[in-house]
Amino acid sequence: QLKVCSLKKNIRSLITTSSEAESIKLFSNSFLAMRVAFFNELDSFAMLNGHSTSNIINGVSLDKRIGNFYNNPSFGYGGYCLPKDIKQLKNSFLNIPENLISGTIKANKTRKNVLIKNILLKNKNKIGVYKLSMKADSDNWRESSIIDIFKELKTRGLQIKIFDRNYNGNSFQGIKVEHDLNKFLSWSELILANRKDSEISNKGVEVYSRDILAGINFVQ
Repeated sequence: QLKVCSLKKNIRSLITTSSEAESIKLFSNSFLAMRVAFFNELDSFAMLNGHSTSNIINGVSLDKRIGNFYNNPSFGYGGYCLPKDIKQLKNSFLNIPENLISGTIKANKTRKNVLIKNILLKNKNKIGVYKLSMKADSDNWRESSIIDIFKELKTRGLQIKIFDRNYNGNSFQGIKVEHDLNKFLSWSELILANRKDSEISNKGVEVYSRDILAGINFVQ
């Protein structure tokens, strides 16, 4: 039996079994991964059909049941929790039928493949990677989608160089890390950035990012 307890400062506590508590965490993070994958798939649809991603997201987000949050496209979900938890949840289903969990994992892989093909169409040889992290203001690059993308680009014969102030090494998985921003900018023909940043904007180098909603104020 579930009990909801009210604590001081209006903090609510839900009393469950340990298994239910674990399930809550796994389903919560899997839902967030699914939401990321959904808006990324929306962006892929808009991008390949010549539509405005921001207009479509703006319209979709006007529905209060969906809301205007956690809806900015990216290279894919990553980090410590989402990839790990959704895989654990999938494994926990065992023989229980499911489609959404497996579908979300597959959608994240598909997203990367769509972006790789789109990047290759740019016909650039020297690809700069701006930051390894999976989101802004983070030094977490575990299972960051940008890593999978540039590793695949390297197998296609493209030259890759990384710039990330939070990484002190001179190489990352066999790829050179440049610590001088100006040298990084002058070397790169195209810069991949999961999240836009003013220090690489308007520097004479094309920046490839699906950070569509950066600086956009939605209609309310």
